[in-house]
Amino acid sequence: MSAEQPGADRLQRSEWLTALVESSQDAIVSKDTHGIIQTWNRGAERLYGYTEAEVLGRSAAMLLPAERANEEREILGRIRKGESIHHFETMRLRKDGTRISVSLSISPIHNPAGQIIGASHIARNITERTLMEAATAQLAAIVDSSDDAIISKNLDGIILTWNAGAEKIYGYTAEEARWRHMSILLPPHRAQEEDAILERLKRGERVDHFETTRVRKDGKLIDVSLTISPIRDYDGGVRGASHIARDITAQKAFQSKLLQTQKLESLGVLAGGVAHDFNNLLVGILANASLAAQTLSLSNPQRKVMTDIVTAAERAATLTRQLLAYAGKGRFVTELVNISTLIREVHSLVQTSIPSKVQIRLELQDDLPPIEADVGQIQQVVMNLIINGAEAIGENPGLVVVTTGVQDVSAEFARTVWGRDELPPGKYAIVEVNDNGCGMDAETQERIFDPFFTTKFAGRGLGLAAVSGILRGHKGALKVYSVPGKGTSFKLFFPVAPAAITREPEPEVDRELEGRGTVLVVDDEEVVRKAARLSLERWGYTVLVAASGPEAIDIFRASHQEIALVLLDFTMPGMSGEEVMRELQLIAPGVRVLLSSGFNEVEAVRRFTGKRLAGFIQKPYRSSALVEKVKQILGGQPRSLEQALPSSSPQTGNA
Repeated sequence: MSAEQPGADRLQRSEWLTALVESSQDAIVSKDTHGIIQTWNRGAERLYGYTEAEVLGRSAAMLLPAERANEEREILGRIRKGESIHHFETMRLRKDGTRISVSLSISPIHNPAGQIIGASHIARNITERTLMEAATAQLAAIVDSSDDAIISKNLDGIILTWNAGAEKIYGYTAEEARWRHMSILLPPHRAQEEDAILERLKRGERVDHFETTRVRKDGKLIDVSLTISPIRDYDGGVRGASHIARDITAQKAFQSKLLQTQKLESLGVLAGGVAHDFNNLLVGILANASLAAQTLSLSNPQRKVMTDIVTAAERAATLTRQLLAYAGKGRFVTELVNISTLIREVHSLVQTSIPSKVQIRLELQDDLPPIEADVGQIQQVVMNLIINGAEAIGENPGLVVVTTGVQDVSAEFARTVWGRDELPPGKYAIVEVNDNGCGMDAETQERIFDPFFTTKFAGRGLGLAAVSGILRGHKGALKVYSVPGKGTSFKLFFPVAPAAITREPEPEVDRELEGRGTVLVVDDEEVVRKAARLSLERWGYTVLVAASGPEAIDIFRASHQEIALVLLDFTMPGMSGEEVMRELQLIAPGVRVLLSSGFNEVEAVRRFTGKRLAGFIQKPYRSSALVEKVKQILGGQPRSLEQALPSSSPQTGNA
């Protein structure tokens, strides 16, 4: 019995080895040194799709795709040298032609004499794993190539992964950011935001397109849109979060700029409508008042009343032109100004805009030399500074003192003022606005001219940045004196103009204004038609009136041989002045048209380029100004648009 045991053991071991090979899920194949398949287990059948009968005696090269044809030759060469190959990942072909990824372990087979007679070939199917790895690699590449910041973090807010987009947006490298808390990205005023987000994530909630502010490594604040989602484990529990951030700083800036543009466009539409209606009313006031003043003798006390009405109407017209200019429908115009006179004119208006306990005291020098300035802009500057001073006083009783004078500025002093790189030494008209309010510390004084900087609860007025800009535009500068608790003083410097101020008096009645001819007045406002009619008829003209474009065309078609001139409103409902003029020229190509508008000359006539426009008069106008313009046109030949436009500087008075 004992003599038979070794043989029985060997048989049993052989059976066990056969069973082991056949039961393996891996392909276990043996082949000789030439690559001819000698054995083929069931695992090989399952992996490659061939039965044992189909492959025995054939070359293992049949399993290789064409692009890997040389691979088997290289493997056999290494086997003959006694080398083994472990976990070699490659591609093989199944019987049906599909490709599979396999991991190969190949070792030499030795005979009892130690000679290499073949190779064992164990192949494991790793196709699914390879696909998963490829998908993971592709996903990682997508994440890393994204311009958005894609971050993962745990429920304590600790950063786990950090892509290239996060590096670009936040400025930290992955090495600098990983294992740190998300709070490194939060500005102080948003410090509690991350805790609130983490609480929502722990409840399984998402945060979608949340717009907020974050801080870069360099300290710069940026606007971001966040989408944060919980990361769940296999059991559905929340174990972390994905955090996607998009930099929307440029987008927010563009939206803000677009909103500002839309506001300005709306302001332009509003300003155009206001100017048209208001200037039409001013035509009635100014033309009628100036006409009445002309009928009164110089000794008549009512003449002074009429003159004051004319002056007030002209000042109102100036304010309207400034509104148009701010809205982009006009131009700023300069004239010689006595700054003391200008301050007196705005004093009562400003007093109503400040607290009743704050008083304004004027200490104005009357014989100031003139400055060359845009009245509306300087009015805004003075009003802004007075209102700022009053608000610095608050509800307590206080005083704002406005002083004017003249100062010789030395080269040394010129270097201490703010607003110009080099203020030339010389004589300057000065305006000083002093308040006894709260004052400013040095840090605040350094920032008061920054755009949008304010110490108020809400922005108001032009702001000191605009004040400094207006001063630069007038070749001036300013100096600020302030002590906390003791008030502030703004001292403005304006270069003195070389010429003296002259105010043109209302011209006396000139018999040369008398004229002959028929004028067709076209305007949708009755007050304008009446004022123009009275002004022209007084000096001998025959006047026809039309309240609309179609009515004007009908009248002109019937009487164009008698009509010497058409006074045409630029802006009318239904049919514009441009359309009316086109129809008039079809009836009589040589028609003389005097265009009238509340817009300035360039804005009003730019759409008439190439047409024979006889002239332009800006609303509101005095009676004498209208008659002079009509006399000038009818006394000469029709002019082209280029001849109608001014040749040099902008119009500075009433047309």
